[in-house]
Amino acid sequence: MSDSDLIKLYSTRILALAADIPFLGRLSAPDGTARRRSPLCGSTVTADVVVKNGRVAEFAQDVKACALGQASAALLGQVVMGRSLAELQAARDALSDMLRGGGPVPAAPFNGYEVLIPAKDYKNRHASILLALEAVCEAMEAAA
Repeated sequence: MSDSDLIKLYSTRILALAADIPFLGRLSAPDGTARRRSPLCGSTVTADVVVKNGRVAEFAQDVKACALGQASAALLGQVVMGRSLAELQAARDALSDMLRGGGPVPAAPFNGYEVLIPAKDYKNRHASILLALEAVCEAMEAAA
């Protein structure tokens, strides 16, 4: 990876997101918990949820990931409250398709993930970027 590629990939906006992740920590009594790990880089995200009426009522995440994984967790934290499992699964699938298949940016309110478009060309980063959404989906499934 050249220096210019690194600069493009780790933009100021991505680094700002990584430095300001909402809902860091763990919940004391979650309805569902899931931990996801990227075997390639070792990044992990653990998500805890409390679900009311099929929607995220409380959320916490423990994020140990690269800047791209942290930025993804920050974007999730900005919009996760009040979301249903179906909405979160659709966002996860759209983000995966954006990264791996050249699909469009996930629909609002998940459209902030557009900042991660430059990561499409770096397949070894995709798993870390998807961790937060995968973990919250699994936590929601565990709560059901």
